[in-house]
Amino acid sequence: MSMKLTAILLLLQLSSYFGSGSCGKVLVWPMEYSHWINLKTILDVLVQKGHEVTVLRSSDSMSLVVEKESAIKFETYPTSPCRDDSKYIFADVLRKLIYEQPKESTWTYFSILQEIMWVRSTSMEITCKELVLNKELMSKLQEASFDVLLADAFTPCGELIAELLHIPFVYTHRSFPGYTYEKYSGKLPFPPSYVPVALSELTDQMTFTERVKNMIYVLYFDFWFQAFNEKKWNQFYSEVLGRPTTLSEIMGKAEMWLIRTYWDLEFPRPSLPNFDFVGGLHCKPAKPLPKEMEDFVQSSGEHGVVLFSLGSMVGNVTEERANVIASALAQIPQKVIWRFDGKKPDTLGPNTQLYKWIPQNDLLGHPKTKVFVTHGGTNGIYEAIYHGVPMVGIPLFYDQADNIVHMKAKGAAIRLDFITMTRTDLLNALETVIDDPFYKENAMRLSRIHHDQPVKPLDRAVFWIEFVMRHGGAKHLRVAAHDLSWFQYHSLDVIGFLLACVATVIFIITKCCLFCYQKLAKTGKKKKRE
Repeated sequence: MSMKLTAILLLLQLSSYFGSGSCGKVLVWPMEYSHWINLKTILDVLVQKGHEVTVLRSSDSMSLVVEKESAIKFETYPTSPCRDDSKYIFADVLRKLIYEQPKESTWTYFSILQEIMWVRSTSMEITCKELVLNKELMSKLQEASFDVLLADAFTPCGELIAELLHIPFVYTHRSFPGYTYEKYSGKLPFPPSYVPVALSELTDQMTFTERVKNMIYVLYFDFWFQAFNEKKWNQFYSEVLGRPTTLSEIMGKAEMWLIRTYWDLEFPRPSLPNFDFVGGLHCKPAKPLPKEMEDFVQSSGEHGVVLFSLGSMVGNVTEERANVIASALAQIPQKVIWRFDGKKPDTLGPNTQLYKWIPQNDLLGHPKTKVFVTHGGTNGIYEAIYHGVPMVGIPLFYDQADNIVHMKAKGAAIRLDFITMTRTDLLNALETVIDDPFYKENAMRLSRIHHDQPVKPLDRAVFWIEFVMRHGGAKHLRVAAHDLSWFQYHSLDVIGFLLACVATVIFIITKCCLFCYQKLAKTGKKKKRE
């Protein structure tokens, strides 16, 4: 049998899983902004393969835009009018994280983050309640007979919807503070001796002091998650399902966890069969730039281009910070493309052009791009890795500092502090990354690692979603740890039993020795008397 005929037969066999002329039905519980970019990349492929995709979208959504030309369906559900100010709350949250937290200690930052997460969690609980108690909508979803639900684990509720609809679900996830969801719900092993806590800004090469710090972070996030954040969700889920349950229990039913990182960014750590690392699934080869932008890039000559972007969530910065940045960029011989939506800085040089939007992936893939100045968002980091571009990292909030720490540890980035950096700091960092081949070589090494995979990340993500649809789940990949209590998981009952056995043996031996000693003592006294 020829190779071509074999390939055709295999394709026909795969296509037969969903029956003749029909594919699967996918329900989606998404999250906003950069999370949505990753998720939509997967959904576009599912739609292209003939699956019917329906996205649950709240009426106050900030970034889930309904595209007329898209085959993705959006089911928009109403939310309370009192939540109409969510955009302003979100903007205030960003301001606090960016401009206030660097002046404080790590613990103060965690406290601010905890407060923000608490407010966000309360808001999400209201949204979730309005959705699952919407009888008309839930009946409509029940009648649709979905095959799988795809959810972002960072935002609770998707797993509850799947439980109510009696369908399997798959998570797409980056990380939660302290890896608490992955550890407690996914049962992912977490040795704190060499796995740094998410948001800790530590590497896998920790000193004794750093390991102590990492352990304290573990205890802090565990206490916060279990004692505060999870408690109200447990009560809510129990009320809706009509039986005692917990958030971790329901999340633990996930068939697959698609983690949006890979070993080019992550440090090696234990994994499980139902966890797959699909970082960079949104990356793709660069397309030609718009003519005006291409002309500007080409005018840079042998010096090349610097790309500057602080991401889609931060459109502009304060005038003082903007002028510091602009004055540094004006000093380099490279041309600069800066994504910026604000008042034009007074110190802007003739070598810098401002754009409200840029084709970031295409610019990073351009041969003249020398360095990427980034806030450290996972999507941008992966586009830089994909194209082998070294970075100057200026993290602003959440996991961005962790991402830059990882890139710095791998020799592909220099880190600066957004609030305290001076014009000289930024200028020196740019000159170092551009002139020292060390950074470019490491960026290219990470790029080769990323590309050298047997199956592309996007194909793996789509495969696992289809796998769950074909088989109605993936229970054979689920570890038995889900069925154990915490003391059984840590073998505390076994350790206790063995210690009891050892104690019993020691007790018996001691008693026997004392008995023999007393016997010998009595015998000795008897002989003396005689």
